[in-house]
Amino acid sequence: MTKNGLPDFHLHTMLSDGTDTPAELLAKVKEAGIEYFSITDHDSIIGGSAIRPYLKEDDPRFITGVEFSCKDSEGKYHILGYGYNPEAQPIKDVVNMGHGYRIKKAKARVEYLKEKYNFDFPKEELEEFFSLSNPGKPHLGNMMVKHGYAASKEEAIRDFIDGVHFKSEYVKPEEAIAGIIGAGGIPVLAHPFYGSGDQLILGEEMEQRLRKLIDYGLQGIEGFYSGFTEKLRNSALALAEKYNLFVTAGSDYHGKNKLVVLGDTGIDENTVYPEGLNRFLEEVKVRCIN
Repeated sequence: MTKNGLPDFHLHTMLSDGTDTPAELLAKVKEAGIEYFSITDHDSIIGGSAIRPYLKEDDPRFITGVEFSCKDSEGKYHILGYGYNPEAQPIKDVVNMGHGYRIKKAKARVEYLKEKYNFDFPKEELEEFFSLSNPGKPHLGNMMVKHGYAASKEEAIRDFIDGVHFKSEYVKPEEAIAGIIGAGGIPVLAHPFYGSGDQLILGEEMEQRLRKLIDYGLQGIEGFYSGFTEKLRNSALALAEKYNLFVTAGSDYHGKNKLVVLGDTGIDENTVYPEGLNRFLEEVKVRCIN
């Protein structure tokens, strides 16, 4: 049987590339029967402050979260951070770094679409886009659909936006991990087997990447995830056990922007929690803000 309550530690709001407000997300978390949760907006930590006024003592327990989009010479990584102090300068520095890269890439994508396809957008919409705390490809894709440049957000990203590439405009994984630890948080590797695009990282290549991140200070791995097959989930849990890592569970819910159901982590009422997940939940209990 499950222990410590049902968790979903990988949720996005409209403050990054989701569609729910923090208040709407809280209502859906309660409806889904989730007992522990976190907002892990991309390169943004304002979700914790935004949801705090709505949290009551008997609500599902909330822990601060973030998801940093990282890249180095070996590929892409998504580094989750949990239970950090949002006022600590180390994590603010990484957030500012990531935001700077996002703005730079957002401007480059708009310029690319104008130069290559003559796609243009009203000035006020562009100003609103660049004023977002987390302007990304989904926002730009939705703008393209609105103005008839693509039939769907997915088509806009796949056939147009992804035509522009970036080599170095990313936070490095060691920078994200250091910022999370510097703020008293727990760094965790999100959906560990997924790299760039459809890339699937397995076997010794996966372990090499994981060992490198552990050397940087990584403390956990997302072992339960909506996109995992049973085989991938078991592989993740085996790696967590081998390297004595925390285990987290997350759906990667984005509201209407993804066909992912809140609470879909691979855990149900018959799941026996691995030791790494129980240890993480015990750690969460002393870090929750409600």
